[in-house]
Amino acid sequence: MFAVVSVFFIAVSLAMDALAASVSIGICIPKVKTHHALKVALIFGGFQALMPAIGWYLGSAFRHVIQPIDHWVAFLLLAVIGGKMILDAWKERDQDDDPDFCPIGEPTETSRLLGLGIATSIDALAAGISLSIEDISLLLAVLMIGVITFVICFAGVFFGKRLGRRFRRRACMIGGAVLILIGIKIVIEHLILNI
Repeated sequence: MFAVVSVFFIAVSLAMDALAASVSIGICIPKVKTHHALKVALIFGGFQALMPAIGWYLGSAFRHVIQPIDHWVAFLLLAVIGGKMILDAWKERDQDDDPDFCPIGEPTETSRLLGLGIATSIDALAAGISLSIEDISLLLAVLMIGVITFVICFAGVFFGKRLGRRFRRRACMIGGAVLILIGIKIVIEHLILNI
């Protein structure tokens, strides 16, 4: 029972970055549909489930190689994606009066979501390495992390939709800034924990 509770809290913690990205995506979609939320939730939930499994199998053998750079990879991916969101929104500021215009193009474009999925789940890779050391079932961890992230991100897209109707372009800029801040947070946490 303790393992289930432990994995639940790990799963919720790991899903927070993906939730922030999901809300940002929901903000930037002019007309959110269920298929948008499903696509985001499936990709984010899939990566959050896959990364701990990879980390589990890499285990302690490669831990010394992965951990020193995981935070920098996450920061770089989030900074690039967030920076592009801000730049695209700024370039299209004259389109504010068009209610159907999305300043970052198609926010649910597969390549964009794959990049965000990887960036927001790199910490799950490190968690998988940690879980491999403990006596916790890999199947339990992967299923709980994936399902919890899916549910949280699905809801996050619709929450973003409610936030974004009134200030879509500015919201996209804020969303981009949030992604960059998530990347900075990941780096700071790593540096503080390794001092």
